[in-house]
Amino acid sequence: MVKRLLDATPLRAGVVAAVALTGTLLTSAPAGATTANLQATSTAHTTSAVQAASRPSNGRIVYDRLSGGRGVLKIKNGTSKDGVVTIVKGRTKAVSIYVRARSTARIRDVRDGTYRIYFTTGYRFSTSKGRFTRAASYQKFNDRLRFRTTSTQYTIWTLTLNPIRGGNARTSPVNPKDFP
Repeated sequence: MVKRLLDATPLRAGVVAAVALTGTLLTSAPAGATTANLQATSTAHTTSAVQAASRPSNGRIVYDRLSGGRGVLKIKNGTSKDGVVTIVKGRTKAVSIYVRARSTARIRDVRDGTYRIYFTTGYRFSTSKGRFTRAASYQKFNDRLRFRTTSTQYTIWTLTLNPIRGGNARTSPVNPKDFP
């Protein structure tokens, strides 16, 4: 069953989708206006050579403390900047994934629970500092995502890091010092 999860608001970054695996693809209808989109689906799951060599690959897990569930978080980065998406459960940083510009990546083993989603975009990611060193921006999704698994279903959320038409996810800026 698909339901609208968040109110639509103009030009919001982020698409988020919840899914219960039942064997068919479900999607919610867009909410009109220019916004990001929350949707539910049902599925199985120019730089120098030195910079390119140190740039993490798309989908690379850069931090993993709480994984091992069946939930899936799919991230679409339609921006010209690379991004890192971090999910936080309570006060615990759970997982961070690197998503290159104009790419899609997945975290396939999210444990059940409610998570706050943070993301940063920029250029020249420093793996030692865990931050972008050029043109970095820091944001969080205002609403939390809930992952839930039963014997026959599990949750899949899809989000975008860029504004899209018909979207309904709001984001807020985050002070870099407060970014997990």
